Amino acid sequence: MAPAAVLSTVTSAVPSWEMVARQRVYWATVYRRTWKGSVFTSFVLPLFYVVAMGVLLGRFVDAGGGSLDGAPSYLSFVAPGLVASYSMQVAMGETTWPVMGMIKWSRTYYAMTASPLAVADIVAGQLLYVMFRTASTGAVFLLVMSPFGVFDSWVGVLLAWPVTVLVGLSFAGVFTAYAASVNSDTAFLVVYRLLVVPLFLFSGAFFPIGNLSAPLQWVARATPLWHGVDLVRMLVLDDVQVGAALVHLGYLVLLSLVGWVLAVWRLGKRLEV
Repeated sequence: MAPAAVLSTVTSAVPSWEMVARQRVYWATVYRRTWKGSVFTSFVLPLFYVVAMGVLLGRFVDAGGGSLDGAPSYLSFVAPGLVASYSMQVAMGETTWPVMGMIKWSRTYYAMTASPLAVADIVAGQLLYVMFRTASTGAVFLLVMSPFGVFDSWVGVLLAWPVTVLVGLSFAGVFTAYAASVNSDTAFLVVYRLLVVPLFLFSGAFFPIGNLSAPLQWVARATPLWHGVDLVRMLVLDDVQVGAALVHLGYLVLLSLVGWVLAVWRLGKRLEV
């Protein structure tokens, strides 16, 4: 893409916040009509994750005496990784099939573009809704973990909460752009199997990436999920390394901005606006 085209794309990605605010009734209605379907995944599934992976499996890991990057127990190690990973999964769930549905099935985006809303305004509304969903599920996940004694700093927990939202946002824009680029929802299954699941398993959520080979360690460090997992873990375990934390934060913010621009560009192309 030529520099002038890049500049034009970035400029067109700037939303009008007045127009974004006008969408609040629509997204509130969407949530009121769909929240019951997300009760299990938002409230029950986090508890199952923590008990199954942290408590039950953690007994065997702790008995082995393996290195856990400074975490006092496997539960303390895995719980922050689970909450960060769950933000990625929520972001995917809210920006793949829903985005395609609003393009291909309900054609809601076409109705929106027939109004004064620009594509950037539409994407902003969509991503703000994703942020709300990741914020609510992240808060529930952190509350579920609190009785298990895995937090060393409540200040760190409060700071980790917006980080989980940022983790979701770093994926949401890219997934939105991808959903606006494909014609069949079977493409999402490929992404889930070849991207989401490997990231979930090999980005430091379940074991230190130091156990991987050197090339795979560099691959893991290049993923936004590893940066999110490591930053959340630092915060809740009260073991913040300022330099590394700033790198993690900058990486996630940069990917969120790139995803935003890509989402506006691809959705605009798809809607031919």
